[in-house]
Amino acid sequence: MEVRSLIMEKPEAVLEECRKVLSVQPHPDDTELGAGGLVAQLASRGARVVYVTVTDGGCGTIDESMSWEELALTRRREQKEAARILGISELIWLGYRDTEAQASPRLRDQIISLIRAQRPDLILTVDPWLTYEAHRDHREVGWAVSEAFLLSSLPNVNRADLQTGLKPHHAKYIAYYWTRKPNFYVDISAWMDLKFRAIAAHKSQFAEETLNLFRRYFQLLGRRAGYEYAEAFKILNSWALHCNVFAEEL
Repeated sequence: MEVRSLIMEKPEAVLEECRKVLSVQPHPDDTELGAGGLVAQLASRGARVVYVTVTDGGCGTIDESMSWEELALTRRREQKEAARILGISELIWLGYRDTEAQASPRLRDQIISLIRAQRPDLILTVDPWLTYEAHRDHREVGWAVSEAFLLSSLPNVNRADLQTGLKPHHAKYIAYYWTRKPNFYVDISAWMDLKFRAIAAHKSQFAEETLNLFRRYFQLLGRRAGYEYAEAFKILNSWALHCNVFAEEL
């Protein structure tokens, strides 16, 4: 596509060159579900992947006997195990209450500081523009991460970072999962078993029938791309995220 060639290189080149990823997820389990195959591939190639979990996941149950605090601790343990399975050892927790995340300057600036500290090539998160997305945390976290990605190279945004030695950093790309208009499909056929071992580590969240439903979902994505199983992403650079009427077409 001519528009794409004017604004950014091919998405596959982005992943080939990636050496460090910052994955910012609304809840424990979001990265495994949306991008566990990609994360496993990148980690196996030697890329360093850092997880940032924004909320504590304390709402994710229908069990009336389970307290918020007990569930939050359970979900932290499950996330650690899932990350271990995928080869991820560095996890950062921001501790916001589940369902209460907001795309505030505070959250945006926290993510900017993390971008400057970690200096990733690629930022991974949920797509806040997903049609019919009713979960506030997904919308708000996606927006906050998008704004942080756009602004983290500007020294006068969150300028206090300079006093702590954190220099501005421009991550090359952002990749959105759970996206309506993907521009890149990753073949995860060889990584499905590992991805689903990691998803299954979130025992408080997923029954066997739910896991089977997700398997079918990634099979359908694979059919779109000519693979057995696939994950879908919208990969953009910062040019696409400000005053760009072609962004949906990229």
